Amino acid sequence: MELIYQGKVRDLYADGDDLILVASNRVSVYDVVLPTEIPDKGALLTALSAWWFERLADLVPNQIVSTEDVPAEFAGRAVRVMRLDMLKVESIARGYLTGSGLADYNATGAVCGIALPPGLVDGSRLPEPIYTPTTKAPVGEHDEAVSFDHVAADLGAETAERVRELTLAVYRRGAEIAAECGIIIADTKLEFGTDAEGTLRLADEVLTSDSSRFWDAAKWEPGRPPPSFDKQFVRDWASSTGWKPDAGPAPEIPAEVVEATRAKYVEAYERLTGRRW
Repeated sequence: MELIYQGKVRDLYADGDDLILVASNRVSVYDVVLPTEIPDKGALLTALSAWWFERLADLVPNQIVSTEDVPAEFAGRAVRVMRLDMLKVESIARGYLTGSGLADYNATGAVCGIALPPGLVDGSRLPEPIYTPTTKAPVGEHDEAVSFDHVAADLGAETAERVRELTLAVYRRGAEIAAECGIIIADTKLEFGTDAEGTLRLADEVLTSDSSRFWDAAKWEPGRPPPSFDKQFVRDWASSTGWKPDAGPAPEIPAEVVEATRAKYVEAYERLTGRRW
């Protein structure tokens, strides 16, 4: 096999007519890959994505060819996928206000050009989920929020509208299923591509602890973000060290933070799927 792309977390290999998408144990925050890995992270992301793809298949086709037919050295953390022409946009759905969306709102009263009601705070539930796309920056660079009109200019109005529609449909389905497990999906990031016939397909990962914010519904209270089951724990730790993405090499993650992060990924998987890890 030939390594054709290495992302922040996933590596992509060419294997005949297909590709092998391998999830590593790397973790990134603020678009920077940290030097310490999280054990089992790649396998957890792969298993959770596969579980979600099955539950979203009636909404949108995906790129999965097989979760079993992969090289032995990647077993458990890789999937065989079809080749796609990936769209050059990150599709983000937000049901709650936090993170970069909150920063935009506090500055402008809007997120990606979408005006929101006054008085919202960190953790506020939005009147309805919104589509807030970003650019898809190379490793080491930062994604930038863009408006829907920007996406339409890049992809064409029809494709942009379909991507927005599918992004929100996936978010709503995921949020409904997660709510039954006591988890709030505050926001999520999706990727799409088109196959050889021009069919739009959901790609990469879906509704994982890397691509989403998972909150404990029992402890949700607007005004402060509740306990999470995702990599926000690592983001918060990195911020607490005083390190900034543009201020030199990222710090090593302490063992206790690694262990706690792994536990959060495991808890998200077990609560959502009902399966033991």
